[in-house]
Amino acid sequence: MTDQTVVARAALPGGRRFLLVEGDLLREPVDAIVNAANGFLAHGGGVAAAIARAAGPELETEGDALVAAGGPVPSGWAVVTTAGRLPFLGVIHAVGPRLGEGDEEAKLTGAIASALLRASERDWRSVSFPAVSSGIFAVPLDVCARAYLAGVRRHFEDHPDSSLEEVRLCVFPGPLVDVVRKEMEAAG
Repeated sequence: MTDQTVVARAALPGGRRFLLVEGDLLREPVDAIVNAANGFLAHGGGVAAAIARAAGPELETEGDALVAAGGPVPSGWAVVTTAGRLPFLGVIHAVGPRLGEGDEEAKLTGAIASALLRASERDWRSVSFPAVSSGIFAVPLDVCARAYLAGVRRHFEDHPDSSLEEVRLCVFPGPLVDVVRKEMEAAG
């Protein structure tokens, strides 16, 4: 897939926008992308592996150094590494929860809000994130959809002076698109 298709949009405070996009995260027109990470920043499969392959060894080396220095990144948090060969200013690694970990919705909301804060701390204007926790971490899609929107809202409520102007959720076509679109419509 090469085309990025906006399937839903929501206005945010201050003229900002949240877009639901079907497409390839690595082709997003943004300052930074988010990686759906585990606490060890290991890039074994899915989105994380695709990002690591495209970025080259610098991303993994920097992630390994972060974990060696500070230990595993807790669920609900995010850290930043280089983007390596990717055309972004950085990659934000958001550690979402696994199903059964407990308090999944709150942790996922926190991971999204933390990722957006990391972007704003660097004065980035746009960021795109994938379907964090909905794949191999198996968090139900309705929980993910609520948490994605809540994380975006929390960021702008807590940081009204945020540098971010556009936040994008970029996913491949599938059931998550309809669930997120319905959540966006319900949220108004």
